[in-house]
Amino acid sequence: MPTLFIILDMAAIFSSLVAAALWYQAGARLVRRVSRFETLDQADLNRMVVAMNRSAILNRRAALASAAAAICIALRFGASLVGPAASV
Repeated sequence: MPTLFIILDMAAIFSSLVAAALWYQAGARLVRRVSRFETLDQADLNRMVVAMNRSAILNRRAALASAAAAICIALRFGASLVGPAASV
């Protein structure tokens, strides 16, 4: 049982670090501001849409990694509750 606890703890830590890295990447990419005097063409709109899509994809992956960490922690907690009951 202690080996299972170590594996679940390491998986939760790794998933949390991955989520933090992905959210950092999503926030690090800035979208260029557009002046009101500037005329927007198709390439400008395309760049803005691509930047927003990349940010959304990174946020989605970070949320998935965060959910994986929460699942690992929940399994760890459940295993710690079942462990003492199984030995009785």
